[in-house]
Amino acid sequence: MANILQLMPMLEGEELVYIQGILKDMSDDQARQFANIYNVRRKDPQTILLVTLLGFLGVAGVQRFLTNQIGMGLLFFFTAGLCLIGTIVDLVNYKRIAFEYNYDVARQVAAAVKSSS
Repeated sequence: MANILQLMPMLEGEELVYIQGILKDMSDDQARQFANIYNVRRKDPQTILLVTLLGFLGVAGVQRFLTNQIGMGLLFFFTAGLCLIGTIVDLVNYKRIAFEYNYDVARQVAAAVKSSS
């Protein structure tokens, strides 16, 4: 298996462990294909943090739109981040929001890569 840190140097913590588990059953070519697709589709936790901060400037919910949580995004948008309480909670949990999104993306990409080979 290709060295995961060479393919995806931005991974850390739980995400790194999860991706290592996904890649253990893949060939080097499949791992490279997975890395190429995953790198494009994953959301960086710092990006989620920055767009969550937009909630304090009057554009609440962007972080939820970015992570395909359209219903929550609309709710945050029309309620000013649930009166800023939801925005504050998302500021605290921005890494979890990014990880949950990336977890789903990794699962989808792994299934696509395995089925195409």
